Amino acid sequence: MKKIKSIGSAAIVLASFAFSNGAFAQETLVINSFGGSYEETHRKLVITPFEEKYNVKVEVVTAYSADALAQLRAQKDNPQFDVVHFSGGLEHAAAAEGLLDAIKAEELSNYGQMYDFAVAGIDKGIGPTYSTAVIGLLYNTEKAATPPTSWKDLSNEAYANHVLITDAASNTYGLLGFLMMNQVAGGSLDNIEPGLDFVKGLLPTSTVVSKSPEIQQNFAQGNGWIAPYAQDYAHTLTKAGLPVKFVQPEEGGVLAPITVNLVAGSKKRDLALKFIDFSIRAEASKGWAEALRYTPTNKSVELADDVAAEVVYGEEAVAKLVTFDANKIAANRAAWNEAWARAIAK
Repeated sequence: MKKIKSIGSAAIVLASFAFSNGAFAQETLVINSFGGSYEETHRKLVITPFEEKYNVKVEVVTAYSADALAQLRAQKDNPQFDVVHFSGGLEHAAAAEGLLDAIKAEELSNYGQMYDFAVAGIDKGIGPTYSTAVIGLLYNTEKAATPPTSWKDLSNEAYANHVLITDAASNTYGLLGFLMMNQVAGGSLDNIEPGLDFVKGLLPTSTVVSKSPEIQQNFAQGNGWIAPYAQDYAHTLTKAGLPVKFVQPEEGGVLAPITVNLVAGSKKRDLALKFIDFSIRAEASKGWAEALRYTPTNKSVELADDVAAEVVYGEEAVAKLVTFDANKIAANRAAWNEAWARAIAK
């Protein structure tokens, strides 16, 4: 009898030890986010609801895309992240280096609700696009008597001396806008000369800026009436009280995807897939549109009229969006930067 009591006491002690050392602790998923107000919105729409639904802990490391890629490379043999978010196309480089894992369509319950472009690369390791900025034209609604409808309108005499061009060498949105001007002018990713010639024609009556705050400053001072830039930044300007609208030109706007990716070698693969699936659900996609005016990538999203008017919404509008090959951009970026610098220096 004494022996039985001893075994029972030992079991209780072991159970207490195990509990105190976290044997029943919540499972933890490690992800990155981009800090600031973006991360606040990310927590509200995805991270906190995910923790509550699955009773898990999500550890968030603030790391922008380039930093996240550098960390993935350094941790290749022992990855610390389970899920990484990228903007600017770096998921293509990460996938090509084997840092990201492929996802099957059947592993995502929300796969069927996504626009094709948003899940086009998941079998190659490029995670779903859970929201996207779109590069089009921002214009001053009080100064521009006739709203622009085409990328060619940047050379319209009505806007002379009030066109803002964003530096393509230092600003990703500036580069995507330039590539679209190049395409409309007859160029391609193998030939950017038509785009450079178009920009050279604009330079005498335009202003080159490099950062978002310079666009706001120029619009606020009345110098800027029209600028190729992102739709979500138009919302930033309207919140600041400026009379600015975004328009997707008739030739289309350019996708600037934000993706959620499965890290190769993650020891929490199943939980990571649940997080990715949770990130692309309609409720989250709608929330990004409402909060920051990112275009929904889940086609089942229904938006209020005022929000829909400030994003690219609906299958007909989404069909006009243009994607440029991220791998070609990466391969040519250095040479393009040099060509751009020579063009705007003249």
